[in-house]
Amino acid sequence: MKHVEITRQPLIEADRFVLRPVRRSDVGMLSMYTADERVASGTRSIPHPLPPGTTEAFIERSLQDGRREDVWVMDGARDDGREVLGVISLTQLDRAQSQLGYWVAPGFWNTGIASEAVQALVAANPQNNTSIFAEVFQDNPASARVLTHAGFEYIGDAESHCVSRNANVPTWTYINKIS
Repeated sequence: MKHVEITRQPLIEADRFVLRPVRRSDVGMLSMYTADERVASGTRSIPHPLPPGTTEAFIERSLQDGRREDVWVMDGARDDGREVLGVISLTQLDRAQSQLGYWVAPGFWNTGIASEAVQALVAANPQNNTSIFAEVFQDNPASARVLTHAGFEYIGDAESHCVSRNANVPTWTYINKIS
């Protein structure tokens, strides 16, 4: 019998919410938020319009053993808030490094949710990283402020393909070296 390693993600406490693994029951809220062009255009990988089945496939990938990307939902239900405020993830690279990604639902923009989530995830360091990279589109300076507020340092310009825009978009790249 082949041994299969089950990869568990920790629950991470933040002040106003928890970061918890994705659940299949999140499909409705995740679909609603990611169908919003404003959310999709701020990410590399969310298509717009959102094709049927995209969210379900994302959730299934997020639940697979042996995945490279750990995904957490920013869940405010503990404090009588919305169950889904946004999503944050770490994609494992090599040499104890990961890449951070996140989005927040538009109704919660400019409330500090993203900053709190990034800070909580970096402090928890669930993948035992020595450094975490992140990139933001240059037309999204608010996300750049989230990163610098969480201790990330700017390391250069690049560009990434944005599926919803069907274009390469200039980015700023950041690193957080974890001590």
